[in-house]
Amino acid sequence: MAYSFTKGYRNVDYSLGIVERVHVCLCYSGEAFDWILLAERLCADLTGIIPGSEYETMIFYGCLPEGLTSSELKQLVGFNKYRLMLNYWYGVVVEEALQLSVENEVRKETVGKGVINYDYFDEEMFHRLYGSDRMSLLAEFRNAYGVKQLDSIDLTEIKEFTYWLFKLRIRTLAPARVASDTRKGLKSLKKLLGGNCYGEHRIFSLE
Repeated sequence: MAYSFTKGYRNVDYSLGIVERVHVCLCYSGEAFDWILLAERLCADLTGIIPGSEYETMIFYGCLPEGLTSSELKQLVGFNKYRLMLNYWYGVVVEEALQLSVENEVRKETVGKGVINYDYFDEEMFHRLYGSDRMSLLAEFRNAYGVKQLDSIDLTEIKEFTYWLFKLRIRTLAPARVASDTRKGLKSLKKLLGGNCYGEHRIFSLE
């Protein structure tokens, strides 16, 4: 299973995102590779070969297939592709965990005062992390990429937007604040993932 997994990662066309003749977005801004989506598609070809528990821990918890370590994965896929995978890890996965952590902080502050407003939780999180409200930031993101201003947003655009927000935060905040927020995101993600695999058995570190 580990061989099939890494072979698929080496051979996929990251720029076009072509998997099994289906056009999908695998690389956001040409920098952040959605290895989780590719893993799901590769695993679909290995039905009956991959134990269900191993599939779930890889897709949902970022655990490597049995017999493969993170150091070996880095060597097998190469530096450039591993860097794209790392960008996705911090720019999308950790960023989403950071957003959830800050939203929970807002919830605790306001619920303690007897206020329950879910829209406020979300909007205040955006202001604290990115300095503006969600819709203004989404409009700015869409203008930057020439995307139509629609009333709806799909999962692919959410991921692209999240990566754009990550880069915005890196670009506009002080390095010490960025480092602090990243640690907060990693701590939140570690809590969400629980005790599912550690060290070299995890694709990327939670420390």
